[in-house]
Amino acid sequence: MIARKAGKGRVKAEEIDTVIGEYIHPSALLCTDTATNYKKFAKLKGLQHETVNERQKQRMKKGIYHIQHVNNYHNRLKRWMERFQGVATKYLDNYLNWFRWLEIGKNLAFENRVKQMLISACQKSNYTTVEMLRSA
Repeated sequence: MIARKAGKGRVKAEEIDTVIGEYIHPSALLCTDTATNYKKFAKLKGLQHETVNERQKQRMKKGIYHIQHVNNYHNRLKRWMERFQGVATKYLDNYLNWFRWLEIGKNLAFENRVKQMLISACQKSNYTTVEMLRSA
């Protein structure tokens, strides 16, 4: 989402703050890889920060800190998006919401997924986050 393509430079701590800073509670714990930008972001927000060093084959720290959930989710999202062979940026939020909805209901029985789909279709959508991300 806020990552840049190779060769275009790293995302700065200030850019991270602009995109997600207001959604991070001051008591939150940030668990990331060892990239300097995350260290700066944690310091900027006054967050407790734990790093996991993937380059040194460190998968977990202190028995509880890891980034595998995020990596796994990102991997599932990329594999799911590949079927569309690219999407228009203006529709990206629709695809992300669709994927999120599928992820939330993946362990439900078919009948319950159908019920959840109908309920979700009747609920008003919240575009605040999408608009905020588009303007970033």
